[in-house]
Amino acid sequence: MKRRKFIGRSVFGIGALAGLYTWQIEPFWLEFVKKKMPISNLPKQLVGKTLMQISDVHIGNRFDYQYIIDSFKEAQLLEPDIVVYTGDYVSYENEKQHKQLEEVLAHVVKGKLGTVGILGNHDYGKNWAEPLVADKITNQLEKAGVSILRNHQIELEGLNIIGFDDYWGLNFDAEKAMKAYNDSKANLALCHNPDVCDLDVWNGYQGWILSGHTHGGQCKPPFLPPPMLPVKNKKYSSGEIDLEDGRTLYINRAIGHLWQIRFNVRPEITIFELEELV
Repeated sequence: MKRRKFIGRSVFGIGALAGLYTWQIEPFWLEFVKKKMPISNLPKQLVGKTLMQISDVHIGNRFDYQYIIDSFKEAQLLEPDIVVYTGDYVSYENEKQHKQLEEVLAHVVKGKLGTVGILGNHDYGKNWAEPLVADKITNQLEKAGVSILRNHQIELEGLNIIGFDDYWGLNFDAEKAMKAYNDSKANLALCHNPDVCDLDVWNGYQGWILSGHTHGGQCKPPFLPPPMLPVKNKKYSSGEIDLEDGRTLYINRAIGHLWQIRFNVRPEITIFELEELV
């Protein structure tokens, strides 16, 4: 009987510690992931420069976003040359999120050469169907120094960045985004939802695609795929994926959370070192 009680209490204790870890530790245990990013036609002045990807900030009422502010301050110390944001700045419930976002954007991470972003589905409000919410978030970001790409392109020091509006939102137009694609330039594509990689809209694009959206599933059993992913293509979980057609997809695990729970999927900011593709 004593042995059974001991085993029962041990199991309960382990479960309690695991629950505490997934709720209070890993959601705030930010990892800075460093990667090389070889790009065709990269100008010499950009070789060795750093490009930082921040995704899925999710400001709202679901976790203490002071963690985001602290993480932004830590990221600023790395002095990135270019910063890209790949969508979902809020977990939208009501107008309060605009005020919360304003508070966080006072500490936004910006690149020395430029800062750009795209929208995610949550930036379109409830049911991804409120264009006025998306417009207001866009204005807030632009005012804070983040140039938002909504199916168009921008060039920073010879790097052409193509930005897709969100796949689930109301303004998605990938053909418009890719219409002016020029393979003689150094190109980079930003696309919140990686499912877009499987659409026939890429116009022969070759190069990197930076996405978010999945959060890596937020919880992942060891040695098994995440049980819940908000994408049709379940291969699109996190990390670098060779699409085997000249495109390389990178899915950021997100800095924020839909809900304050993570296991075996730490929050992430990615730092790419630019290099010329030989």
